[in-house]
Amino acid sequence: MIDQVGFSAGLIWQFLYENGESSPIKIKASLGLSNTLLYLALGWLAREGKVNIARLEHSYKIFLK
Repeated sequence: MIDQVGFSAGLIWQFLYENGESSPIKIKASLGLSNTLLYLALGWLAREGKVNIARLEHSYKIFLK
């Protein structure tokens, strides 16, 4: 499972690099990730200091540092 999370984190990082900031819903739909893999991978990237997560009124904005 840890390999899947790391791979998904790489996919998310690449997506953000190519497309700029995004919402978790757009990332999930674009990459075809499950909720579990999406949020585990975002946590991985956040812990490594590679993304910022900003809270909006009813959602979040994810962007590279």
